[in-house]
Amino acid sequence: MLISLQRDPCQTASAAELRRVLQGIGPLSCPWQYNFHLHTRCSDGQMDPVELAEQARRHGLQGLAITDHHTLKGYQQARAHLDRPGDPILWSGIEITANLLGCEVHILGYGFDPADPALDPYIQGEQVPGLGAAEAIGAIQAAGGLAVLAHPFRYWLPAEVLVPAAAALGIDGLEVYYAYKNPEPWAPSPEETAIGEELAQTYGLLKTCGTDSHGSSILRRI
Repeated sequence: MLISLQRDPCQTASAAELRRVLQGIGPLSCPWQYNFHLHTRCSDGQMDPVELAEQARRHGLQGLAITDHHTLKGYQQARAHLDRPGDPILWSGIEITANLLGCEVHILGYGFDPADPALDPYIQGEQVPGLGAAEAIGAIQAAGGLAVLAHPFRYWLPAEVLVPAAAALGIDGLEVYYAYKNPEPWAPSPEETAIGEELAQTYGLLKTCGTDSHGSSILRRI
């Protein structure tokens, strides 16, 4: 009850709006309309958060999320910068490392209340040892957000095994549109995209897209 009372109602609305946006995401949505997987120097990326925000503004994005590993500092700095009418929507975001079926996976969180104490253990800048995927998913959702399995074809267990397990834990979405070979220009990998779309359909998951940028441009990974 206390968490519910402390939750920022604007953030709850943001998650609801994000869910609506994700229902319309497709293979051409990223990187020119939306980008839901971006890193800054606040974790393991190269971009300053303000420069990232400026690129999003310059490229005319409609919305984005900064998903630094285990910290909200990049999001907070970019949020203070994106304050003009017509600026892209910046949803709260994070990437949390967790364990699923004995496999280390990354859980993306979106649209949560950054001040919700449910996330406190996971935003201290370091991976939480032994963290289970169920706990990570539950914390994101307790803070009013959506939980998404990142790049499902980058793990040692196949996506066909991990996605059903994540769905059974109540995960909200799957990062379907992802460029696994870092092409120029950015484009989602065709084979993985087809399988990801089928898995999302089978398990009723929202579909997300993102460049997973760690370099100097939001338009590609490196």
